[in-house]
Amino acid sequence: MTMAITTATPRPAAPAGTAAALRVRPLPAADHLAFLRGRRALTDSGHGGQVSFLQTPAWARVKDGWTAESLGWFDELERLVGAALVLHREAPGVRRTFAYLPEGPVIDWSSPRLAGWLEPLLAHLEAGGAFAVRMGPPLAYRRWSARTLKDATGPGRSVHEVLPDRVEPVGAVVADRLRAAGWSRCDPEPGGGGGGGDAQPRLVFEIPLAGRDLEQVWSGLNQEWRRNIKKAARAGVVTEVSGPWDLPAFHRLLGITERRDGFRLGRSLEYYERQYAVLNEEQPEGGMRLYTARYHGEVLAAHTLLRSADGARLWYQSGASADHLRHVRPSNALQWQMIRDAHLLGASAYDMRGIPATLDPDVRAFGLLRWKLGTGGEAVEMLGEWERPLPGAVNRSLHKAMRGYLARR
Repeated sequence: MTMAITTATPRPAAPAGTAAALRVRPLPAADHLAFLRGRRALTDSGHGGQVSFLQTPAWARVKDGWTAESLGWFDELERLVGAALVLHREAPGVRRTFAYLPEGPVIDWSSPRLAGWLEPLLAHLEAGGAFAVRMGPPLAYRRWSARTLKDATGPGRSVHEVLPDRVEPVGAVVADRLRAAGWSRCDPEPGGGGGGGDAQPRLVFEIPLAGRDLEQVWSGLNQEWRRNIKKAARAGVVTEVSGPWDLPAFHRLLGITERRDGFRLGRSLEYYERQYAVLNEEQPEGGMRLYTARYHGEVLAAHTLLRSADGARLWYQSGASADHLRHVRPSNALQWQMIRDAHLLGASAYDMRGIPATLDPDVRAFGLLRWKLGTGGEAVEMLGEWERPLPGAVNRSLHKAMRGYLARR
């Protein structure tokens, strides 16, 4: 006999029933994805947090070296009211796992009974052999406008020293509740500094799109950005949505970009090919897109774009560009098409992902922040990742050893 699963209608208030009545159990991937697709109203309200691409069932097939499970929260009426993708990595020599919920879970974070959501999750993971849990509540914590950060630049300055333009109330309350419940922040400051740090970027940069027409978005770009986009058009740069056949060109340019800018992602071409296939199989309307900018037929820049399951957010994931012909500004042209497409698709925000914390113009990393500030968006400190060892001396010892390993890497 098959049990039908119903999904509660998303709304800003806490779901029906008491938090104590919530139960966590494995969830079929199809039901998991359907729940995420139906979250748009709660996402836009700000109460439910973002629906990250890292929380879709397909992401489990993108990652190597992890096992995964989809979990659902059910209320007393057997309605599905929350979901999570949990990645597990087994500790060497023991049959216990480190449980990781990247940018998740997807629950009603505004609930005053937050412990009633998290305790059933911890009980389920403990029963399955986890020794510790790390999660990344998908909530904004503090925001700074581009103007605020431009005015604050200077030698030795950093973002977390600047008074924010806005503190998000749900994020601030959840941080207090997590501390009270025994969770500890993996990284005390945005941009680095503590105990192994966050696996996902804590400081991100986003362009708000909700309630703005395209002319307003264009006007938000600074003069340099608008000038460079026009320069690319005059030079004859052609931007387009490409396909998997251009992933080798993207990967080659990514290697050039890594060497030029001094970073190393370490992702193979096969990784991006798998990601493209898996995410677009899950979301045929475009879970992942590859954009290219061509000049006289040559690919000078290629960027990847990811879409949330509920359509509320699009992410600029990775950007790559050539060392030559940079004066025709292919990357600016490409970003403008991606921003326009995000607006056309009805996204509430265009997320440019991670930024450095430094506001020192003499530090090399500041160049990336300066480039993104030119879009007129805002820097957002997410709530960050939080950990909690599960009960027992063995679990605490394994967690301590893991933290020591991460800190030495």
